[in-house]
Amino acid sequence: MTIEWLSSALEQSRALGFLGPGPIESHVEHAQRYADEWNRYRSEPPRRVVDLGSGGGVPGLVLFGIWGTEMVLLDSMEKRCRFLQGVISNSNVPQGLSVAEGRAEDLARGPHLDGTCDLVVARSFGPPAATAECGVRFLREGGLLIVSEPPDVPQVTRWPRAGLGQLGLKRLTSDDSQGGYVVMEKIRPTPPEFPRRVGIPGKKLLFP
Repeated sequence: MTIEWLSSALEQSRALGFLGPGPIESHVEHAQRYADEWNRYRSEPPRRVVDLGSGGGVPGLVLFGIWGTEMVLLDSMEKRCRFLQGVISNSNVPQGLSVAEGRAEDLARGPHLDGTCDLVVARSFGPPAATAECGVRFLREGGLLIVSEPPDVPQVTRWPRAGLGQLGLKRLTSDDSQGGYVVMEKIRPTPPEFPRRVGIPGKKLLFP
C-alpha cells in the first residue's frame, strides 16, 4: 500500500478499534476484491459509491484510493463518523470523499442519495435481507450492490432470487457460489415501501 494518507488513516482506524483483527494489509486486500468484483461486470469505474456501514472506512477508503471516484462513507455511529470526518479533512486527502451520519433507512430517501449511486458496498452490515433492503434505494437502475460473505456459505440460500426480486434486485453471482462476494444488480425501480422505517428491516426480515 503506497498511498500515504490511506495508510495513515487505516492505522488510526485500527488504533481506535474500528478495524477487525489481523494486519492492515489483509483488510486492504479484502477491500480491493470489491473492485475486482465490480470489474467482472462493468468496464468503467463507478461514478458514485456508498459504503454502507463504513465503520473504520473499509472498504470505502481503499476503493476511493483505487478509483478516486465520489465516495459516501455512511455510518450511524457518531464516534465513527467523527473519525471519518477527520480523515477527509486532512489536506493530503483528495476531494471526493464525504460522510453521511445516520440510519440507512432514512438516508436512502434523501434527495441527494436516493437513486443516485452506481455502486453500494457492504461489509458486516447485517443479515442479507436487511443489507439488501437498506442498500437498494441508493442505487440507480443498473447499479450494483456488492456484499462480502462468510466463506463456504451457499449464496442461493442466503440471497434467494425471489426475495431479492421484491426489492428490484437480481443476483448476478451463480447459485453454486460459496461465500466470498455476492453481486446484485438493480433491474427496476425500488418499490416505494422500501426500505421500511428504521429498525424494521433487521427485525422483520423479508427473507430468511
